[in-house]
Amino acid sequence: MSAACDVDKLREIVFHPLPPEQVERALNLLRELPGLTATRAGPQSLQITYSVTEHTLQDLETLLGLRGFHLEATLLIRVKRALVYYCEHVQRENLHKPEVQTKKYKPHMEAWEKHPHGDHDETPTEWRQYK
Repeated sequence: MSAACDVDKLREIVFHPLPPEQVERALNLLRELPGLTATRAGPQSLQITYSVTEHTLQDLETLLGLRGFHLEATLLIRVKRALVYYCEHVQRENLHKPEVQTKKYKPHMEAWEKHPHGDHDETPTEWRQYK
């Protein structure tokens, strides 16, 4: 089982310098989201804290992009983003419990055995046995 610190994330979102004052607008937007805290980390960046069970960095940055914000797109930042997106995606998949099996598979298997589906081996049994 994972500890609470494994799902709590502290990330930084870096914005492009233009247009001006987009960091303040993004800060106001992100503060409205439940389960997320956002503070200003620098002149062009925000520091956000969230639980990966509720939010992902990819979802948050996609939301900002749809609202017209321009994120920094240098090579190093894009590589960091891709790594964080992948890690959070895998972590969310691993946190989900497997679904409960609701079907009774024995009747399905019996019906499948009676159905001529073409997967039978026509080789005689004496040729299939190694002696």
